[in-house]
Amino acid sequence: MSQINEMIDMILDSKNIVFLTGAGVSTLSGIPDYRSMTGVYANKDNPEYLLSIDCLNKEPKKFYDFIKQLYHPDAKPNIIHNTIKDLETIENVTVITQNIDGLHNEAKSSNVINFHGNIYTIYCRFCHCNYDVEDYLISDRCLEDNCQLRPDVVLYGEPLDENNIINSIKAIQEADTIVIVGTTFKVYPFASLIDYASNDTKILLINNDDVYNTRINYKYIGPAQDLFTKLNEKIKEKENV
Repeated sequence: MSQINEMIDMILDSKNIVFLTGAGVSTLSGIPDYRSMTGVYANKDNPEYLLSIDCLNKEPKKFYDFIKQLYHPDAKPNIIHNTIKDLETIENVTVITQNIDGLHNEAKSSNVINFHGNIYTIYCRFCHCNYDVEDYLISDRCLEDNCQLRPDVVLYGEPLDENNIINSIKAIQEADTIVIVGTTFKVYPFASLIDYASNDTKILLINNDDVYNTRINYKYIGPAQDLFTKLNEKIKEKENV
């Protein structure tokens, strides 16, 4: 408990904080992660291909059949999403997330960078008109031109959004504290963002599994919800002072 309290104090003492979040943040909301034994990639041959621009172009039905399983429209923000949002009442908070589920936005965090896009934004590849997810889950064809629909996410083989990179680097450079939560921290260039942090910036890891990175100063290895539940209580106390 002392370790949790120490890290909570660091977070609450920050003025400009950045959260780097991954799939482990959303598992509490019932969304499977990617790389665990029960994750989306489990028992799949070359799963990265199924989420690639090559698959979308060459085998659109295979792409569509695979990506539909990534949708969990009934999932709701959990204690981690909501606590990060609540922290905005006392600090400047930026969220840079690998997740494409949109739950940080649904929690109404004010400053979210969806580094890899948002799976709930759907558009036609030809006419660029937008579609609701409900329609996409029925058919991947545009009603106007019968062209292919796709989610606005960065697929393997596609470049990242340049504005997301620029804005992420700026947020990291200005942060006095960076908190990495729920990620294997193996996907690049997301994992290299902390290289832009100041030498004085505290970098915290809150994760079920350890991550080796020489820039990480403090670690809590265990259920993230335990720390965030306690953090939420502390935030409420500060709000009532």
